Amino acid sequence: MTNSILDTLNIQPLVAGKKPEETTVVAAMSGGVDSSVVAALLHKLGYKVVGITLQLWDYTPANDEAEGETKKFGTCCALDDVYDARRVCQTVGIPHYVLNYESEFKDKVIDDFVDTYLAGATPIPCVRCNQRIKFDSLMSKAKQLGGDVLVTGHYVRKVMGEGGKPELHQGLSSDKDQSYYLFTTTPEQLEFSAFPLGDLTKDQTRDLAQELGLHVHQKPDSQDICFVPGGDYRKVVTKFAPEAEKPGNFVDSKGKVLGQHKGIINFTVGQRRGLGMAFGEPMYVTAIRPDTSEVVVGPKEELGVKTFYVFDMNWLRKPENGTELTVRVRAGHKGVPGEVKHLDDGRMQVDLFDPEEAVSPGQAAVFYDDKNLIGGGWIENPHAGSRKVKVQISAA
Repeated sequence: MTNSILDTLNIQPLVAGKKPEETTVVAAMSGGVDSSVVAALLHKLGYKVVGITLQLWDYTPANDEAEGETKKFGTCCALDDVYDARRVCQTVGIPHYVLNYESEFKDKVIDDFVDTYLAGATPIPCVRCNQRIKFDSLMSKAKQLGGDVLVTGHYVRKVMGEGGKPELHQGLSSDKDQSYYLFTTTPEQLEFSAFPLGDLTKDQTRDLAQELGLHVHQKPDSQDICFVPGGDYRKVVTKFAPEAEKPGNFVDSKGKVLGQHKGIINFTVGQRRGLGMAFGEPMYVTAIRPDTSEVVVGPKEELGVKTFYVFDMNWLRKPENGTELTVRVRAGHKGVPGEVKHLDDGRMQVDLFDPEEAVSPGQAAVFYDDKNLIGGGWIENPHAGSRKVKVQISAA
């Protein structure tokens, strides 16, 4: 094939000591272009591929209470995505299974989403889904099917480190790197996983999809959270927890009341726009106190944070106290230098070398040694009081 992208790829054997035709690959298929390319590509390379799609949320008016919302476009795991995954498997000629995990998704992802907002923090449901549903449940099913490896369409790289121990590295294309969302991956899960797109750009993946004859080659990337109709997360939270709309006060850092708001659900640390009232100068949310329903606001200089605490740690390689690492505090964050210290209660103290704005409780602090993701945890809300989120990595 002339000028074929396939000719430029260097996909190493997914399982050491096994030829492709001897290797059973279970592909996690969301219906998007990335996971579709992974399944089709590995089939073309001679692997025995089985596609699995998880049905996680029922997009019907009775479930999401949104009239006419029978499908959700621009999300992942919607009904149209299940159809797309099935069609790709039919095109390629590989078996495809759909597994219903709606109940588990509600218990392990949506409930956590609601609880995190009630604790004055901002959740990342896609990480919880990866941790508690996609990797945990899919890996078990993959092994039941006799799979040798679970593959996904994430833009990350699995690199063999010292002593043949696998490491999770950032994707080669920095603008598509998804390692932040996979910080909860355990050593055992990483051992059984592979990420064939880690060395590619998104454009290369789309070109591959077209070359492989996949109808999804121009399908837009997912943008919205799959269970949040129209992007209105407040509607989801208040459906399960009406108290999230309890009014409260805006206060400054000294406790002076500046005005009233319509519920802590409307705010996240670092927010400037949409505060609902004018303060006479630019003001930012610097803290949320769920027990008193107070939203603390202040000028931009009060946003800077040098020391914060992280809980529910997951380590691929546990660092020593005082180790200097690169710390990312949100998905689009490039990372800043800092040191870590283990506390007796299992939490971590993170000391950044310079103040960082918008260190938001509920988001993840993910730690890197150069490009190597070594672990991470959840940023604690020091003002949560009795509403602290009580969740554990092992609760999957």
